[in-house]
Amino acid sequence: MEFTLTEEQQLIRQTARQLADEFLAPRAAHHDQTAAFTADQVRRLGELGFLGMQVPEAYGGSGLDTISYVLAMEEVSRGDAATSVTMTVQNSLVNWPLSRFGSLEQQRKYLPKLATGEWLGCYALTEPVAGSDPASMGTGAVEDGDAYVLNGSKIFISNGGVADLAIVWAQTHRELKHKGVTAFILEKGLPGFEIGAEEHKMGIRGSNTVELYFKNCRVPKSQILGGAGEGFKIAMMTLDGGRIGIAAQAVGIAQAALDAAAQYAQQRKAFGRPIAELEGVQFKIADMAMEIQASRLLTYLAAWTKDQGQRYSQQAAMAKLHASETATRVTHMAVQVHGGYGYLRDFPVERLYRDARITEIYEGTSEIQRIVIAGQVLKGARPATE
Repeated sequence: MEFTLTEEQQLIRQTARQLADEFLAPRAAHHDQTAAFTADQVRRLGELGFLGMQVPEAYGGSGLDTISYVLAMEEVSRGDAATSVTMTVQNSLVNWPLSRFGSLEQQRKYLPKLATGEWLGCYALTEPVAGSDPASMGTGAVEDGDAYVLNGSKIFISNGGVADLAIVWAQTHRELKHKGVTAFILEKGLPGFEIGAEEHKMGIRGSNTVELYFKNCRVPKSQILGGAGEGFKIAMMTLDGGRIGIAAQAVGIAQAALDAAAQYAQQRKAFGRPIAELEGVQFKIADMAMEIQASRLLTYLAAWTKDQGQRYSQQAAMAKLHASETATRVTHMAVQVHGGYGYLRDFPVERLYRDARITEIYEGTSEIQRIVIAGQVLKGARPATE
């Protein structure tokens, strides 16, 4: 098995690392405290090509592999997790389904704008009573001539308030349950498409999260993504790839916490010596480093499997589950290493602790990941011999 990165991949990681250190990290605390959308940082991502990493070159993207994407995601997340939310939504949840299922006309119209960051997109699936069970969504679309009329709402939509385009899921044949779900492409400003108030969040406060409303919103049939009734399949396949991006985000958050803890431990003195010389602190540092590396390798494996054209649902779920829970544990330990100072906003681990928590929830909770993994394992299990 080859563990060496190509020269191109190394350059992408170095570019993202420099961006994180020089531009993102110095601004992260401000965006967290003000809960202001990281517009200037997102603009820089677009300039560097980080918002269209896997969009084909013919449409203005970089046409890169998934390994390159997760390398950049980790570094950007290490600098500012809130900014990386926009990056992963754009690449994984918007560009990918458009590239994979969009018509030629849809791809020509939208991908060039999305790849450069001229436009931002969002993925509107979750509802107040339909999170982990999207087949039970209440949003409906009724066929009316050459269009569908949408009514309903979506909640917790990242990028929703700043997006120029939304991929929205609705029930077009409720009696068919998940087979009756259809995905639609809606542009901002469409009559009946309204944006709700911004949510006040525990972490990733520099990202934009809102509720979306649809009131007799008329959407032309030409705006269906894929085909009628194919929405559930598109949503699930999109989430598989999205989980790889969230795994990379979690690794980046955890790495930032480890870096901060290691630096602090070498500066802070207790009992006449740096606390880095204390066995209890060293054990924490070792456990943090080991868990992060395990999560990173699981993420690379999921990305590699996707790039090979193989089924990667299980690998993506494992990477997302392990990395997100690692981020929570590692940031917890980083706060502990800092002692009372870790509880103060003056130190980055306080923000990282809050940022990490969402990675266990969005794009499939930890419980859902375990269901996915168990389902795959049980499906492939050999029957017991008598």
